Amino acid sequence: MTSSPPRASASPARIVRRDGGRVIGGVCGGIADHFGVQPLKVRVVFVGLAAMAGAGAAAYALLWFMCPQGDDTDPPAAGERRQGIGLALLGAAAMFVVAFLASGTPAGYLVPLVVVAIGAMLVWREVDNSTTGAGRTRPRALTWVRLAGGSVLVVAGLVVAVLAGAKNIGGLATSVLAVLATLLGVGLLTVPIWIRMLRTINAERSARIRNEEREEIASHLHDSVLQTLALIQKQSNRPEEVARLARSQERELRRWLFGGNQDPGSSLAAALATIAAEVEDGYGIEVDVITVGDLAFDPEPKKVECWSALLGATREAMVNAAKHSGERKVSVYAEVTDLEVEVFIRDRGKGFDMDAVPDDRQGVAKSILTRVDRRGGSAEVQSTPGRGTEVRLTMPRETARETEIGSRETVVTENGTAENGTAETGVPGSGMEQESND
Repeated sequence: MTSSPPRASASPARIVRRDGGRVIGGVCGGIADHFGVQPLKVRVVFVGLAAMAGAGAAAYALLWFMCPQGDDTDPPAAGERRQGIGLALLGAAAMFVVAFLASGTPAGYLVPLVVVAIGAMLVWREVDNSTTGAGRTRPRALTWVRLAGGSVLVVAGLVVAVLAGAKNIGGLATSVLAVLATLLGVGLLTVPIWIRMLRTINAERSARIRNEEREEIASHLHDSVLQTLALIQKQSNRPEEVARLARSQERELRRWLFGGNQDPGSSLAAALATIAAEVEDGYGIEVDVITVGDLAFDPEPKKVECWSALLGATREAMVNAAKHSGERKVSVYAEVTDLEVEVFIRDRGKGFDMDAVPDDRQGVAKSILTRVDRRGGSAEVQSTPGRGTEVRLTMPRETARETEIGSRETVVTENGTAENGTAETGVPGSGMEQESND
């Protein structure tokens, strides 16, 4: 019984700014493309927000920084460009008027700030244009002129703002204001460069991580899957050996993909999965293990002996089925309840008559029945010639108390793969390695 691993849901698409179709920064166009609305509606919303204490302008600037640039190449239509520029001017005018009338801010401060904003916008736009990969060529002289013009506007606006404040502020305060204005100007002019560097570093790191993961996968496949395929080619005339190699490799690959590294001596489900894998590899059969519930083994020696006896008897029953039933598949079902642990091992092979077993063949009696009985459990073997064999093992939990680790269903496939978090590794202890004499 095999179930496919859950698939991760696709991550939602990110908002990207327009590149070729930008009017100013491509923010409104990118949002419109993402939500499937007209750019005009988005621009009108930003104009309305700009009149609310400049919230639209602040939001536009933040989205300009945070949203990556798209790869569209189609330029905007002439009408759309004129419309976008007109709405931008309308938003700036609305912000200016509201600030002047509502807050009483003097025009001597507002006008320089508007000039600074226009200059910063020119610089940011040209920096964005210089990083596009759309294949368009722009005159370098025009680019430098725009960069220089934007820088001059930023510096001039800040100088005017500082000088306008010098009439009402003392000399020391004016010096501090000049320093703050200088830092603000440097930040406005260089923020796009820092943003570009940060994005470049993130892209390089992502590419490096992907490359390392690709190399790790290639190395593992070379050391495991490809080596197994080479062995299968050499053993192509032995179908049973080919099937055994394929099951073993599938089990190892699933464990590597799904991270099953749990210690097989720590829980019942992990121990059963490991025993099933050992029997599969040793006898070339399929063992289908289903575990309902699970428990963690208590490290106290007496309790460990109880669970070792149960697992040892389970392994012995699997080995007997592999050696004597004549079937290629053995089914194992384990259930953990509040009172006891039950394990059923069944094959649909030729079966046998318990009364006809010679007295010198004590494999079932000693390795299964007596082993479980002397640890406080019970064992029962039901077999009918021609109809297969079923071994039922029971171990009361009062005999060996342990820590419950969940009432979940753990399924181990016919090739020994543990699902729902159950791991597969070797079972500790040599007490489980005894084989039947039958």
